Amino acid sequence: MNFIYINADTFRRDHLGCYGNKWIRTPNLDKFASESVVFDRAYTASFPTVPNRRDVFTGRYTFTYTDWAPLTKEEVVLPQVLGKSGYVSYMILDTPHIVAWGFGFERSFSAWNWIRGQEGDRFKTDPAEVKLPCKPEKLRAGARTVTQYLRNVSERKSEKDYFAPMTMVGAIKWLDRNYKTEKFFLYVDTFDPHEPWDPPKKYVDMYNPGYKGEEVIYPLYAPCSFLSDPELEHIRALYAGEVTMVDTWVGKLFKKIEELGLFENTTVVFATDHGFYFGEHGLVGKIARIYEEVCHIPLMIRVPGLRPGRRSQFVQPPDIMPTFLDLAGIEVPDTVQGKSLVPILRGEKVAVRDFAVSSCALTNPPVSDKPIDLNPTNWNEYAFKLKPSTITTDEWALIVSAGDLYPELYHISTDPRQQNNVFAENKEVAKSLHAKYITLLESLGTKEEYISPRRNLVGV
Repeated sequence: MNFIYINADTFRRDHLGCYGNKWIRTPNLDKFASESVVFDRAYTASFPTVPNRRDVFTGRYTFTYTDWAPLTKEEVVLPQVLGKSGYVSYMILDTPHIVAWGFGFERSFSAWNWIRGQEGDRFKTDPAEVKLPCKPEKLRAGARTVTQYLRNVSERKSEKDYFAPMTMVGAIKWLDRNYKTEKFFLYVDTFDPHEPWDPPKKYVDMYNPGYKGEEVIYPLYAPCSFLSDPELEHIRALYAGEVTMVDTWVGKLFKKIEELGLFENTTVVFATDHGFYFGEHGLVGKIARIYEEVCHIPLMIRVPGLRPGRRSQFVQPPDIMPTFLDLAGIEVPDTVQGKSLVPILRGEKVAVRDFAVSSCALTNPPVSDKPIDLNPTNWNEYAFKLKPSTITTDEWALIVSAGDLYPELYHISTDPRQQNNVFAENKEVAKSLHAKYITLLESLGTKEEYISPRRNLVGV
């Protein structure tokens, strides 16, 4: 059994046709979904980008002991375990964070290739003068990231020079040269459709043709009032264009897998880390709260010989490592906290959990012990410090933090867009969900210093 794991960063679940989207074109991923087991209750665990990869690589709920940080030598990772059983592994990525700054996620791979220049990667120093696509005050990081990014892509000539295409072509070339390897693990990580959003014009014109205003390609993470209605509509179109571009080039990778006959002996996964707010809850970005738009993620797994279909069980990124090892017939290390999804993939009516927890790192201390002003002057900086957790069941979603955020409770089975906070009327439900959360943290070996600020449910 070979393994190919494809991660597309910040890919909203509800922007795929196979998850009900009607306006964005994703024909290749929809076709792949029709051949795969599609999980309807996949939820992110550790949030955001780097913590998510750490969950996938280690099979652990890493938000319980670390934040956005380098991989440690002590952590047992998937390519390491596969390598000991004779697997050749390769990482191809344009997502900079997990290999830049000594983060070390490339360790234990047989080989790896980082395609430089994405986001704020300090790749080029010219041209010195860069024309911004909008007023700098509308851009995140004071336009520094966008300025660096525009330098990095200044020599781009065709669609093949965009990051997602380069990453998928790199994966295709590796497969062409290595597909006869007895056992392999290919890890493919593209940062698109994460911002900056600048797909070729043909993709944007599919969704918002004729737009003449400013293009806010990397907006502030903040209440969306800083954008006009046309600007907000256009950032949705920019993102939709990136989604379709990713679909197009992932489709080319799927075609190569099929041409080489690899679908017969290779498990292929398509996944993401989290979503993004485009005006929902009055927000742009992925901050302040972890609502459904961010934590409810797509996950499709195509296993040779297993019948495709939909699954309703709760699954999370730490389940990937034990699932791969189970399919490979390799013993799962006792460090792993996730659960093998193989019985679910086979169609067995079993569950590995009855709720999901999606969380920022618990290692962050409480901001305060007082109610928070939801619109402080330093909103953008302050909101990032809230570090909430979301507990999701079939019916409910509870959002809590560490004594510094009054809880929010939503009856998601009747209020999937989470418009009506019913915490005040359902405090017993909230207490029950909070107890599940604390019990899980304890079972995962979380240090008491991280649990203690969260033991009391504010407002009860």
